[in-house]
Amino acid sequence: MTIEANKQQMHRFTEFINTASVKLAEELIAPDAIFYVPAREDAMKGPDGYLAIIQMMRTGFPDIQWTLKEMVAEGDKVAARFIMRGTHQGSFFGFPPTGKTIEVQAMNFYRFSDGQIVEEYGQPDMLGLLQQIGAVPSS
Repeated sequence: MTIEANKQQMHRFTEFINTASVKLAEELIAPDAIFYVPAREDAMKGPDGYLAIIQMMRTGFPDIQWTLKEMVAEGDKVAARFIMRGTHQGSFFGFPPTGKTIEVQAMNFYRFSDGQIVEEYGQPDMLGLLQQIGAVPSS
């Protein structure tokens, strides 16, 4: 696939993470894809693994939405910067709901093969998120 095609897939991927569509997951994510997630020793795998990541976020922030702010692509890789916004309405990493809103950046790197994501290194600003819900002091 071309660089432009991979960038188009990133826009569709953003639709997927905002809807948690199983159909889009199966279309956009390779069955053997690997996702490296902060605070997890083992990588998540395949469409089901990514749906589990989204479910974990939605448990704490049921209204969470990701906005793709920018991306850079080269060869089979895409670097993307997202803004995540949501309301802390459920338990998240053991912290009870506060009703506070969050606005957090994430920097992720993706590798594509045949139009599907085969690897992601995700790095959301977890410190900023935990500070915004009051789980960690701001300074």
